[in-house]
Amino acid sequence: MEEIKIYKRPRLKNPCLICAWPGMGEVAFKAAMYLVQQLKAEEFAEILPESFFYLTASAIKEGILNLPPLPTNKFYYCKSAMAKHDLIIFVSNAQPDLNKVEEYCRRILGLAKSYNVKMVAGFAAMPQAIEHTQQPNVWLVSTSKKINENLKKYNFSILPEGQISGMNGLFLGIAKKEGFDGFCLLGEIPLYTIQIENPKASYAVLEALSRILELKIDFSGIIEQAQTVDGEINKLLDYLKIGSQTAGPISDEEIEKIKKSLSLLTKLPVSVKEKIETLFNQAQSDISKANELKAELDKWNVYKEFEDRFLDLFKRSQDRSN
Repeated sequence: MEEIKIYKRPRLKNPCLICAWPGMGEVAFKAAMYLVQQLKAEEFAEILPESFFYLTASAIKEGILNLPPLPTNKFYYCKSAMAKHDLIIFVSNAQPDLNKVEEYCRRILGLAKSYNVKMVAGFAAMPQAIEHTQQPNVWLVSTSKKINENLKKYNFSILPEGQISGMNGLFLGIAKKEGFDGFCLLGEIPLYTIQIENPKASYAVLEALSRILELKIDFSGIIEQAQTVDGEINKLLDYLKIGSQTAGPISDEEIEKIKKSLSLLTKLPVSVKEKIETLFNQAQSDISKANELKAELDKWNVYKEFEDRFLDLFKRSQDRSN
């Protein structure tokens, strides 16, 4: 199979494919990697990155500059006599070139077809006006009404409309187009924490998946991680609320303060950084891309960090027209 390196060919029983990429709160990526670790899933294949990814920056460590490695795109498998399905888990640590997404997805789905996979599952984040101390709800979207009806017994909230951006949403749409059934579990995350890892939401979607597929998973590790992150957010809130005598829910004004503070204290996911760099490059030659770029910067609350560079695009465009 082109651009796929296969190390071994396990025999799998009625396998389900689970896929994940980085995104808001790293909900999907962290859930999939925890699943790989807990089930002791074995790597058996990978997509070679050269055809689907490109470098956007150099990496600097201790003052020395080098080119970073290209992203990894690995397939793992897990056989379980106790569960309904064996599993194939595909995890990438970055999102591919947007112009090559369909071809990239077809490589994943091609391998899935070779193992007679019928069902595809994924995870995503769902930003909501909740506080980080709340237990996140899990929402469901699938490729058919029949699947929604079959999963109704788990009491998930059905997402009636909207979109799931990035590969964690797009892949499922392409899988449906290629004839696969599938569903995505979305874990709620607070609006003011979209830029930091959210293991609580990752745990929520993993626990939901374990019920659907009857998986036995030790969740103690990810629960501990969630408690640690909550503690760090509490420290930040205490800092921001110094002098405040009010109690109760966090106000809209406080949420904005937290979002701005977190934008300085946390890092964007690698996939988002790459998307922003791609849009900047595209806008340099096509200024109409600036609207999409501005929307992405606003979505992640980082416009101020890129403001000078963004405004420079219009200066350059004006200079070329003179």
